[in-house]
Amino acid sequence: MELITALTPPTSLARVDAPTRKPLRVALVQHRWHASTEDLLAELNEGIDAAAEQGAQVVFLPEITLVQYPAFVRGGDNPGADAEDLATGPTFTFAQAAAKRHDILIHASLYEKNSEEAGETFSDGLGYNTAILVDKDGLVARTRKLHIPVTEGYYEDTYFRHGPASEEAYTVHTPEALDGARIGMPTCWDEWFPEVARMYSLGGAEIIVYPTAIGSEPGHPEFDTQPLWQSVIVGNGIANGTFMIAPNRYGNEGEITFYGSSFISDPYGRILVQAPRDKSAVLVADLDLDQRKDWLTLFPFLMTRRPDTYARLTAPLDRANPIGTSGA
Repeated sequence: MELITALTPPTSLARVDAPTRKPLRVALVQHRWHASTEDLLAELNEGIDAAAEQGAQVVFLPEITLVQYPAFVRGGDNPGADAEDLATGPTFTFAQAAAKRHDILIHASLYEKNSEEAGETFSDGLGYNTAILVDKDGLVARTRKLHIPVTEGYYEDTYFRHGPASEEAYTVHTPEALDGARIGMPTCWDEWFPEVARMYSLGGAEIIVYPTAIGSEPGHPEFDTQPLWQSVIVGNGIANGTFMIAPNRYGNEGEITFYGSSFISDPYGRILVQAPRDKSAVLVADLDLDQRKDWLTLFPFLMTRRPDTYARLTAPLDRANPIGTSGA
């Protein structure tokens, strides 16, 4: 497994005042799915162990960490049959064991079984695509994926229910173990929506992490979307003054070849560390979190917004015009 580090943060280009916080050391693991559960867990543990040896305080893992990506085919009558319980399932159990082993935080992603929280009942057989943050004592944070893709090879609408439009949707978490760092935890398809990064930034997020499973397009095999994927995440980080962490998987899992390329970027749009397209890798970087303040002071995007002109953003969906209206 390749280890790639950036243990000295680059200069904050808009700095005026000296930083008041020490750098936060974070890591991600890029892996591929294995049919053997033993091999899969061994690879992930190898990456987590390597990150912990480098002093990482938190390790971020890709989308639906422990399972084969299911949505290259449409879900059947009961697509959530293989979903897991959030608090007792294999993903939480694995993440907590790793957190205990190193006394760090582990971020993972799972296909969460349909629950009946707050009196909700569902009969569609769908579950949630859920990101979790876990320490040695248990669950620290949870965020359910809000935006669900519907296109060829990524039929996630036949597996996953949208995360609810509740207070949880854009919660910014401040784990004590991360020295007050403020983290947003959306998932994959959420990364394409500028509204998501903006909502987290308005909530004070310094870091946004997107556990990801993205690769080839079955209907357009010649179209490599990796540069677009990376550009939009980095651009949203620039526009919102946030560090972006994108752990992706790699390898072929049926109709899709996932293209890895996991990375960590800073508020100035600089790629601090990046994984190859086709290898397992551990990325470790020190984040100078005061860079958010530096950049958004020089370019005050949040303060100069015009929300009084944005009403159309919250208008009901016009499904008859999926690419926008053409009339006046």
